[in-house]
Amino acid sequence: MSVASLRWTTCRFGKRAGWLAIGLLAAMLLLAVIAAPSQAFAHAALVTTDPADGAVLGQSPTQFSLTFSEPVSPLVLTLVRPDGTPVPLTAFRLNDQTVEIDNPQVLGAGTHVLNWRVISADGHPAGGSVLFSIGAPSAAPIVSEAVDWGLRSAIWAGKVLLYIGLFLGVGGAFAIAWLAKGGRSGQRFAIAAILCGLVAAPLSLGLQGLDALGAPFTHLARPVVWQTGLGTSFGWTVLVALIALGLGLLSLVGPRADARLFALAGLVCVGAALAASGHASAAEPQWLTRPMVFLHGVGIAFWAGALAPLGLAVWRQPAWAVPFLRRFSQAILPVVAVLVATGTALAVIQVQAPAALLGTAYGRLLLVKLALLFFLFTLAATNRWKLTAPAEAGETEVQRRLVRSIGVEMLIVLAIFGVAAGWRFTPPPRALAIAAAQPASIHINTLKAMADLSITPGHAGSVAASIVVMTGDFGPLDAKEVTLVLSKPDSGIEPIKRPATNPGDGTWRVDDLVIPVAGRWTARLDILVSDFEMVKIEAPIDIRP
Repeated sequence: MSVASLRWTTCRFGKRAGWLAIGLLAAMLLLAVIAAPSQAFAHAALVTTDPADGAVLGQSPTQFSLTFSEPVSPLVLTLVRPDGTPVPLTAFRLNDQTVEIDNPQVLGAGTHVLNWRVISADGHPAGGSVLFSIGAPSAAPIVSEAVDWGLRSAIWAGKVLLYIGLFLGVGGAFAIAWLAKGGRSGQRFAIAAILCGLVAAPLSLGLQGLDALGAPFTHLARPVVWQTGLGTSFGWTVLVALIALGLGLLSLVGPRADARLFALAGLVCVGAALAASGHASAAEPQWLTRPMVFLHGVGIAFWAGALAPLGLAVWRQPAWAVPFLRRFSQAILPVVAVLVATGTALAVIQVQAPAALLGTAYGRLLLVKLALLFFLFTLAATNRWKLTAPAEAGETEVQRRLVRSIGVEMLIVLAIFGVAAGWRFTPPPRALAIAAAQPASIHINTLKAMADLSITPGHAGSVAASIVVMTGDFGPLDAKEVTLVLSKPDSGIEPIKRPATNPGDGTWRVDDLVIPVAGRWTARLDILVSDFEMVKIEAPIDIRP
C-alpha cells in the first residue's frame, strides 16, 4: 500500500472515529434523559407509618413512627400544623428500622403534615411527608417537595469531576510511575485532573450536606451543612479521596525516588474511597460487595488513567512510548478480567431480576453503561490485537491511528463517568425489592378491642395476613373466631372476606389471599368474642403497587 493510500485510510479512520465519538456522546445523553427518573427516589424506602398516611384520628397521638426498608439516621423531622406553622421534632429514638418520634404538644383539629428527611446506609438522603387529621380533615398545609434540579445538576457535575480526579488523575499518576518508567508524557494532564478532583471533593461534601438537609444553595456556607455532609458515609469517601488525590499529586511533583510508592498508595486509596459509600458498598453481603467495589475502582483507575499518558507518549515520543505500550498491553488483560468479573457480580447483586433492567431507572442507566462498554471493549480489543504490534514496530501511520483511537476511548470513558454519576439519584432494584417485600401494617384501636394487622408483602398480588387481637386496654383477647374483610368500593371491587386460622402462637393468619389492585383499602376485622358478642373494628390500609 502506498503512503498516499495510508494517509487517505488514516484520514477516513480519523473522521469516522470523530463521528463515532460524537454519536456515542449524543446517544448517551439521549438515553440518560430517557432513563432518568421523573422524581427524587429514596434509597431507603418508607414502609409503614403511624399514624398511617391519610388517617383520621379521634385524638392527638403521643408519638409518631416511621418504619423504613433499612436502618436510617434522621436529619430533619418537622410537624406542620394546619395553619402552616412548622414545629421541629427533636426527640426521637431509633429502634432497628423504625424511627419513633415524640409529639411535644397536643394537636388541635385539622390536617397535619409530618415532614421527614433521613440518610440511608448508602449515604444517600431520602425525604417525604405523611398527612393525617385530628377530628376531621381540613385543607392540608402546603409543603414543597419540588426537586431542586440546580442542586442535582451540581451534585452530578461534582461526581463526574471527582471521578476524573480519581480515575484519570491518580490512575494517570500510577501509569506514569509504574508503566512509563521515566517518561513524563501526560504529567500535566494528570496534574490537571487531580486538581479537578481536589476542587470537586470538598465541594461535593457541601452539596451532600445541602441535599441531606433539603437546603438551598444559599445555605452552603453554614457549618451545619458541612457537618451533615461529613456525618454521612459519603464523608468517608471524600476524606479517603482527598488522601488518594494528595498521594497522586506527590508522585508527580515530588522526588522521583518516592514516586512509585506514592502512586501505588494513591491507587489503593482510590478503591478504598469508592468502597466507603454508595449503592454497591451498602449491599449485602458487605464482606463480598465492598472488596468487589474496591477491585472494580482500582481496575478502572489503572485502565482509564493510563489512556492519556499513553496516547500523549505515542504521539510526542514514539520511541520512548514503545516500552510503555508493551507494559500496558501485557497488564491490561488481567485487569479487564477483574473489571468484568466484579462488574458482573455487582450488577447481579444490585439488579437481581432481568426485568428490572427496563423496569427501573437504575436498570436503564445500567443498559446505557453496558452499551458504552461494548463500544469501549471493541475499540480496546482492536487496539490490543491489531494496532499495538505495528505501533511497537515503529509504523508511524499506525501510531497516529492508535493515538486517535485512544482519544475516542477517552471520550467513551468520560461518557461512562457521566452515566455512573446518574446512579446517585436512582435506587437500585435491590433496594426496591427489599421495600416491596416489607409488610403493610396498621394498628386498629377502639374502646372494645384493638388489633395489629400485617399484610406481607405489602403490595398487590398474593399475600398473607397476620392478626393479633387485644382488648381495649391492651390485654389478651381470647376470640373464638376472627374474619378479615377487605373492601375497596372506589375501584368497584366487592369485599374480600376470609376467615382466619389460629396456629396456637397467639396470632391469627389468613394465607392464600390475593389483593388484586394497589391503593387504599378498608380492612375490617370481625371478632367473635363469644356466642352472643361480635366486635367489628376497621381502619384504612395502604397496599403498594
